[in-house]
Amino acid sequence: MNPPDDLKRAIEAALFAAEAPLTLTEIMAAVGEAGDVRRTLGALADDYAGRGINLVERGGRWHFQTAPDLAHILRRDREEPRRLSRAGVETLAIIAYHEPVSRAEIEAIRGVQISKGTLDVLMEAGWIRPAGRREVPGRPLTYATTSAFLAHFGLASRRDLPGIDDLKAAGLLDPVDLAFAQLEVESDDADD
Repeated sequence: MNPPDDLKRAIEAALFAAEAPLTLTEIMAAVGEAGDVRRTLGALADDYAGRGINLVERGGRWHFQTAPDLAHILRRDREEPRRLSRAGVETLAIIAYHEPVSRAEIEAIRGVQISKGTLDVLMEAGWIRPAGRREVPGRPLTYATTSAFLAHFGLASRRDLPGIDDLKAAGLLDPVDLAFAQLEVESDDADD
């Protein structure tokens, strides 16, 4: 086995010492942009694959994390965080799949009004953030997910969100919703 090169060691040290996950630009600034940092990150991720810790990229940010199959060893008794309400889960899902999305759009998709507290809880968790304002009358604020959302749910990017077929296969879709979706398809076919 060859000893690691200086760039690989520098990147490893920068990531280990970082208080939070680092972007490629932050890593390049830390190591002085010497060499092919992106390729070296890939090689480091390969080196750590199958070990007790892994180098992962989540939402464009790199960090070390405990190997998923060993997480049970590190669990400690701790206060269980509050679970999200059904409204919170639905709101988070709508934002994740439709971002950037305004409060009115969330309410239109859910079919009911949401309390400001629901958005506040999601922002306090660090899973959503304000994403600017729409260029329409009233200039409503829009919301989007954060890199903390991706990291918490183990996603590299929003493209990794499960599709409708994945959700059906996992049994996560309400049979009533599936029946309504089927009726819509059948009525569209009848109209043609």
